[in-house]
Amino acid sequence: MVTVAKRTISLPKDQAAFLDAQLAKGTYASVSEVVRAGLRALQERDNALERWLHDEVTKTYDAMRADPSRGRTIDEVKLALRKRHEGQLRD
Repeated sequence: MVTVAKRTISLPKDQAAFLDAQLAKGTYASVSEVVRAGLRALQERDNALERWLHDEVTKTYDAMRADPSRGRTIDEVKLALRKRHEGQLRD
């Protein structure tokens, strides 16, 4: 059997209205279901961010420390972004 921990929360009016709308549409059967779905989404987002930091950012940071010549100046980055943006506008 799943053990539950009861909590009391306060919401701003717009969030309370959203929650009520979810119940009225029948998307969720209870306030608890809406809150659990929101918490699951938050957990998934946080986990995805942690994976990105671990898998991508750390790897890039380590590569830059090993070979600083790979880096670009801020002016080089701005120019590359400007050219990329101009190319997208033409397409």
